[in-house]
Amino acid sequence: MISSVLTLLLGLVVIGVIIVINGYFVAQEFAYMSVDRTQLRTRADSGDKKAARALAITDRTSFMLSGAQLGITVTGLLVGFIAEPLVGESLGVLLGGVGVPTAVSVGVGTILALTLSTIIQMIFGELFPKNYTIAAPMKSSLALAGSTSIYLKATGWIIKFFDLSSNGLLKLLRIEPVADIDSSATAEDLEHIVTTSRQSGDLDDRTFLVLDRLLDFPDHNLGHAMHPRSRSDVLTPENTIGEARELMATAHTRYPVIDEAHVPVGVLHLVDLLGTDVPDSTPVVEMIRPALVVPQLMTLPDVLDELITKGEKLACVIDEYGGFIGIITLEDLAEEIFGEITDEHDLPQSEEITTTSEHEWLVGGDTPLDEVERAVGHDLPEGEFETISGLLLAHAGGLVDTGETHDIELAAEPEDFIESD
Repeated sequence: MISSVLTLLLGLVVIGVIIVINGYFVAQEFAYMSVDRTQLRTRADSGDKKAARALAITDRTSFMLSGAQLGITVTGLLVGFIAEPLVGESLGVLLGGVGVPTAVSVGVGTILALTLSTIIQMIFGELFPKNYTIAAPMKSSLALAGSTSIYLKATGWIIKFFDLSSNGLLKLLRIEPVADIDSSATAEDLEHIVTTSRQSGDLDDRTFLVLDRLLDFPDHNLGHAMHPRSRSDVLTPENTIGEARELMATAHTRYPVIDEAHVPVGVLHLVDLLGTDVPDSTPVVEMIRPALVVPQLMTLPDVLDELITKGEKLACVIDEYGGFIGIITLEDLAEEIFGEITDEHDLPQSEEITTTSEHEWLVGGDTPLDEVERAVGHDLPEGEFETISGLLLAHAGGLVDTGETHDIELAAEPEDFIESD
């Protein structure tokens, strides 16, 4: 009887040690899958040796996972191998000592041993290390970095054997094995993160709008941000310096000069007229600077680079036929990220979007569609247009009269089907 008790205690201790080792491998698996590689790289670059080791492990995700799975598999088999002879038989003997028939006691003891070891393994060997490392991935990955590196080096040969075998099976199925998991986030991933962070309250509305506009910025071309020809003040080659001085006294400091063929020929700067004795009768073409000309389909980041590289604050926008169709300024590009900024080229106007009731808005015709989408919280139909008036004209198939109404069906979004109390 005493020997059975000692055997039972020995079995429990051995199983406990194996479960701790199993938990170690589970912690490896989840720590390096959950940790932020960007933070690891930052700490490694600053000289943190533990972070450098952890980063090296995350750079071989597939290899690390194979090593962790090897450890989990072996320890799981050992628990089952030891539970029955050490714990199960000992419990059977002890049960027999209290009157349970031998034929029944061994079976009951084995079942109790497996049940007990399974419960302990699930809690302490699986769930606890998993939940802990997910809650503290950086702390866990740094703490495990040294031992994990040693383990992977020691068992690397057998891990490679299993990896090669598995990869061979994948190739037979015409699937290309991947050695690492891409941890980089796409623009869609970032948009989802920003949206969910706003919904959870981690981002205020102002920060959300800036980040959302910033993510949309690379996808927009000049048609989304420029001042159209109808709202751009320009000069012609026939205008004189005197006429330009009168305009500049009350309006802008730069004027595009456009010829009769609608081709930009230059830009007149107020600074070039200050402190000079140029006669008022002088044609403006004698004082203009070369114009920075950009095509309408040029993306906003490319335009920003062009303006900065050339040291300009204004560019003339042309269509595919070379005709002048508007202007773009640095302020316009800044507005694409930070919202409305009143500059010298903006006409006095009221808010582009005004909320009139819970589900009703008053929107200016030249308001970009993405700004309307942010205001109403719903995607609008896409097409060859940038503004709400373009959407309306495309839907109506022509000009619309004042007071005319049109119904535009919007695509249902997933949250429209979610019911909540």
